[in-house]
Amino acid sequence: MTSTSFQPALFVVLCFALATTYGFAQQGHISINQDEKISTLLETKKEMNKNEYDPDRYKIQIYSGGRSEALESKKEFTEIFADKEASIQYETPNFKIWTGNFRTRLEADRALKIIKKEFPTAFIFKPKKEKL
Repeated sequence: MTSTSFQPALFVVLCFALATTYGFAQQGHISINQDEKISTLLETKKEMNKNEYDPDRYKIQIYSGGRSEALESKKEFTEIFADKEASIQYETPNFKIWTGNFRTRLEADRALKIIKKEFPTAFIFKPKKEKL
């Protein structure tokens, strides 16, 4: 190999090495500026959503009846609707399966429309206020 044919190949290799070294050596810094009230608002919203038995919220009842059937209904519900949580409540003499914690009737209606395809007896209600 002559030195004249070696020079273009060396130049290409050198250019490639420099391009990859400087091309992937990027670093950045992100700075987020937001009003402090946003964090307070988010915390307040989290606290509001924790209150599952707020009488101003809507729920959907999936099932009401015996214990074993309630457990089976809950299992079936969570298999079909993996993104939704269901809870078992006991109100003498029935076990009930409830889902949702909807702030508006419209939200509950939208969810009920989907749920009724699998559980035709499902309905919307507002839980009773708990006595202290």
